[in-house]
Amino acid sequence: MRAILCHDIVGLDGLTLGEIADPVAGPGQVRIAVAAAGVNFADSLMITGRYQEKPPLPFVPGLEVAGRIDALGDGVMGLEVGQRVLATVDHGGFAELAVAPAGDVVRLPDQLDEVAAAGFAIAYGTALGALDWRAGLRPGERLLVHGAAGGVGLAAVEVGRAMGAEVTATARGEEKLAVAMERGAVGTVDSETPDLAAKLKEMSGGRGFDVVFDPVGGAVFDASLRAIAWGGRIVLVGFASGKVPQIPANILLVKNAAALGFYWGSYRSRDPQRLQAGFAALFDWHRSGLIRPHVSQVLPLDRSAEAIGLLLDRRSTGKVVIKIRD
Repeated sequence: MRAILCHDIVGLDGLTLGEIADPVAGPGQVRIAVAAAGVNFADSLMITGRYQEKPPLPFVPGLEVAGRIDALGDGVMGLEVGQRVLATVDHGGFAELAVAPAGDVVRLPDQLDEVAAAGFAIAYGTALGALDWRAGLRPGERLLVHGAAGGVGLAAVEVGRAMGAEVTATARGEEKLAVAMERGAVGTVDSETPDLAAKLKEMSGGRGFDVVFDPVGGAVFDASLRAIAWGGRIVLVGFASGKVPQIPANILLVKNAAALGFYWGSYRSRDPQRLQAGFAALFDWHRSGLIRPHVSQVLPLDRSAEAIGLLLDRRSTGKVVIKIRD
């Protein structure tokens, strides 16, 4: 089969298109004929050796796929060859065939096509888990979403709105802010605005935000600390800025605030039933039109390095997807 191979953890230059043996579905596994694969910021970390998972070289990047089940390993129940599914994998998504544990495979509803589904699991799963399971976002609360035009940020705007929150979004530039507004934000702030903390306080009517969703870190996290409401919660889901915040605990103490970490992938082994329930809720919202996956670019398999580069250069909105077959 054709696949993208990472031969060296030097970034995009370490990726090549090659032919490798077809993977085999072992016990409890499912093999998927991949129609499309989602591109994530974590892919850029993995190919530079900076991700928490470090597969041995050479490896195939790609953490989420959509397609049809091609083969079932021994002991797999409740799934059938030919079913349309999405799946999350530790790596291996940028290929014509991918193998996933059966517990990480979810049957697709009819209304969700493979291209949109390829970028659905991680972005919307992270948004729901961070806002619901960790932050306990309630209807009527004020939600601030950073990086709101990216895959996970835009998902958080939609999920926050679906949960009944009043959403304010930050991103770089008017074009990206317009995307967040179109998806349900009631107010926007350019993240490079001078004295961002003061502008955020103003946008909240001086009351501060009840919940902050932060996949960026760095300076926007520092501004969030000043703009968080009493009793507020900041959920950290990533550090796309490249700067991991150092949190002054005295601010959390004075405001009775909380800084919470959230890694959606850890639930795959620790609480898979919660993930399945989360997908059911997300599919219901999609069916009713409350969430609508936004895919800004679709590239073929041989342009996978370019696809990752779009994220690194911040030239995309929503998700970038690699289309592998019709």
